[in-house]
Amino acid sequence: MNDKKSNKVQKIIVLSFLGIGILSYFTIPSFNAFMRQIVQMFATGDFEVVREFVRSYGSFAMIISTLLMVLAVVFPPLPAFMITFANASLFGWWQGALLSWSSAMLGGAVSFYLARLFGREFVEKLTTKAGLQQVDEFFDSYGTHSILIARLLPFLSYGVVSYAGGLTPLKFSTYFLATGIGQTPATLIYSYVGGMLTGGAAMFVTGLLVIFAISILASVIHGIYRNRQKKNARIISGQEKI
Repeated sequence: MNDKKSNKVQKIIVLSFLGIGILSYFTIPSFNAFMRQIVQMFATGDFEVVREFVRSYGSFAMIISTLLMVLAVVFPPLPAFMITFANASLFGWWQGALLSWSSAMLGGAVSFYLARLFGREFVEKLTTKAGLQQVDEFFDSYGTHSILIARLLPFLSYGVVSYAGGLTPLKFSTYFLATGIGQTPATLIYSYVGGMLTGGAAMFVTGLLVIFAISILASVIHGIYRNRQKKNARIISGQEKI
């Protein structure tokens, strides 16, 4: 009874903040302009635009970057990798990596919490039913290791995986640890590549090729792991001799 009451209170608080945000968007011109600028910035697909937007806030740049990353995770269609590139270009690759890692962890925690609080129907509205189903199938295949493996695969949406984790019985501590470990390699590599991007088309293409190579490598690791799991399952069922 107390848990239900607590959940109800939490939902009211979250929905109140959401309502305030929506009301502010339609009644406060400066906030409306700020949100429109963010959407337009991501729509350009140019990490330099993101970098200059963050840079324009001076001493508050890291705070703005953190808010942008959380926003990109909570609303998965927004490309979070652009923020990682921008962070590395602005703050250096290792400091940018630390900022991107920690802010993505925060965004992942928020998404997990929202999914756990509001349930699947709410999550489908923030993501897509097809995207969530894809991650569901992945979770069904890999069980308790799903979060860790999913974080190693760049082609699975970070935000959708975060929401999907919240829809499982998985403990938050387990989810958080797996997310922290799993996203570290990609964050370090993306940040290193982002630190090399200086705006030239050739460098940007190089960055995309590196990311593509990482995706292929992760897919290979994913395939090896899956084959090993199938083999172990056959051994356990007695279909294959040890």
